[in-house]
Amino acid sequence: MFRERFWWSLILSIPVVIFSPMVAHLLGYPLPEFPGSTWVPPVLDTIIFVYGGTPFLKGGWKEVKSRQPGMMLLIAMAITVAFVASWVTTLGLGGFDLDFWWELALLVTIMLLGHWLEMRALGGASSALDALAALLPDEAEKVIDGTTRTVDISELVVGDVVLVRAGARVPADGTIIDGAAEFDEGMITGESRPVFRDTGDKVVAGTVATDNTVRVRVEATGGDTALAGIQRMVADAQESSSRAQALADRAAALLFWFALISALITAVVWTTIGSPDDAVVRTVTVLVIACPHALGLAIPLVIAISTERAAKSGVLIKDRMALERMRTIDVVLFDKTGTLTEGAHAVTGVAATVGVTEGELLALAAAAEADSEHPVARAIVAAAAAHPEASRRQIRATGFSAASGRGVRATVDGAEILVGGPNMLREFNLTTPAELTDTTSAWTGRGAGVLHIVRDGQIIGAVAVEDKIRPESRAAVKALQDRGVKVAMITGDAQQVAHAVGQDLGIDEVFAEVLPQDKDTKVTQLQERGLSVAMVGDGVNDAPALARAEVGIAIGAGTDVAMESAGVVLASDDPRAILSMIELSQASYRKMIQNLIWASGYNILSVPLAAGVLASSGILLPPAAAAVLMSLSTIVVALNAQLLRRIDLDPAHLAPTSPKEEHTTPAPASTAVH
Repeated sequence: MFRERFWWSLILSIPVVIFSPMVAHLLGYPLPEFPGSTWVPPVLDTIIFVYGGTPFLKGGWKEVKSRQPGMMLLIAMAITVAFVASWVTTLGLGGFDLDFWWELALLVTIMLLGHWLEMRALGGASSALDALAALLPDEAEKVIDGTTRTVDISELVVGDVVLVRAGARVPADGTIIDGAAEFDEGMITGESRPVFRDTGDKVVAGTVATDNTVRVRVEATGGDTALAGIQRMVADAQESSSRAQALADRAAALLFWFALISALITAVVWTTIGSPDDAVVRTVTVLVIACPHALGLAIPLVIAISTERAAKSGVLIKDRMALERMRTIDVVLFDKTGTLTEGAHAVTGVAATVGVTEGELLALAAAAEADSEHPVARAIVAAAAAHPEASRRQIRATGFSAASGRGVRATVDGAEILVGGPNMLREFNLTTPAELTDTTSAWTGRGAGVLHIVRDGQIIGAVAVEDKIRPESRAAVKALQDRGVKVAMITGDAQQVAHAVGQDLGIDEVFAEVLPQDKDTKVTQLQERGLSVAMVGDGVNDAPALARAEVGIAIGAGTDVAMESAGVVLASDDPRAILSMIELSQASYRKMIQNLIWASGYNILSVPLAAGVLASSGILLPPAAAAVLMSLSTIVVALNAQLLRRIDLDPAHLAPTSPKEEHTTPAPASTAVH
């Protein structure tokens, strides 16, 4: 809307300016004359006032009714006074010389431009609540008399039984009554590994059965589901964080009262000294120039250039207040999985028994896991492919079978190979060999998943599988702490996993085993301690916390919900981009303040001069001179904002990583990054 009104107002403003006697005099060109030429500015400006000025007039009226004067009321007051005064002059009423037609046209046009730039910088996001709802399937397979029938999820009621196939999402909260499967609950709990759910266990709507088909009895639908609860939290948190008032509006509110009081004093003083005509001219001039073009562009220009610079550095700013708040952040709260870590499993340790090499062990495990789609299986296959010896062994498996929650079985080179965790060992009454105990205990102690490889009934080795820390995370944490910003981590993972990562990175505070509603609560607790919080996350479980924090920052590789709930989205998965955001926030805020000082300072000086405080000394600011100075003020503000393009926002420069960190790969336990 602002864009369309801007372009039409700009087109209509061109002839208004060309036919302005003052502009023609200043630029030294003959004023175009033809029958009716004097009516070009009044007619076109009336169209501009009605069409282009309507948003400001409506906004000003709303501010009057809410008793919260701001930018809209300041603009509405200036353009209304200019419009009325110019028509009075054009019609020859009272003998006043108050021709503001060209100034009115530019004032409306530039204010429309400023608001268009601002809206473009802010807008474009769809609803986070819609993104949450998209996690639910549209249909469910309802079990009726032993057969299944596809129904809309809105038709499900408590007590219904639904069939959830491998790879499908659970349509409603419920309990498994038949079957067992591993569920990807990362979008709800943030847990990095699939969770095994057996008969009698509860499952949550929106989670995914990764390997088997199960039957689920529905226990909650619609607004009673856990996902719906997260939706409500996101809505509440978004509302609570949207009440902040923009910096320019605060300045406009102060300027409104300054202009209004100055105009009243001007009218009273000039009338008292016996110059009612001067009282009208001076008062009108004060009210018109009280709305500087520069103030209308001071913040929008900075925001527009900042968002452009940020986008080139992989930072998408969706909320202008996030840009302002980031410089005041006391603590950055990182979600662990997919943010500080890679969010994908990797083999970080290999231990083989005597007589078996690491390459042979990995080759056998990878062959057995080759037909599995489980994330852990893919990690083992990838580790074997990267290992010099294992990658040379071209062996294949036959007779593959998987047992949910236990492991896989296959025949490799004529031997039966089993790969699995503790449940598999218990099932086959196997005991970890003494030569592996110290190594596997160390892995377990730091929270790694331990898988044993069994050949013909004998354990021949083990591998550690973990969600590996990003090489950039350590540099990001250190750079933030060097700037005096605390770093905290929050995760749904187990205590030992979370504290191992926190200790490795040197994080100040760790929150582990945190459920979605508690993530939101943890942000609130930090705020109650007097800390300004920036939350960084990538999952649905992070959405309420992202919305609640002073600044919500979503990793671009994360879910739509996280991105819609956040005020800032990082296009990359590099946590060092947080430093780019802080740098940009500080630089942008400096430019905002500088522009506001210039724009408001112009008014503080020009309004008294226009009012005639120095008239006794022969110094009087005529309307034409005030208009010219106003335009110069706008140019200065625009040029100052352009200086933002010179700041360096490259994360690699702001938080460089060491060569060792950049080339870290999964390694045996003694050298593993975990």
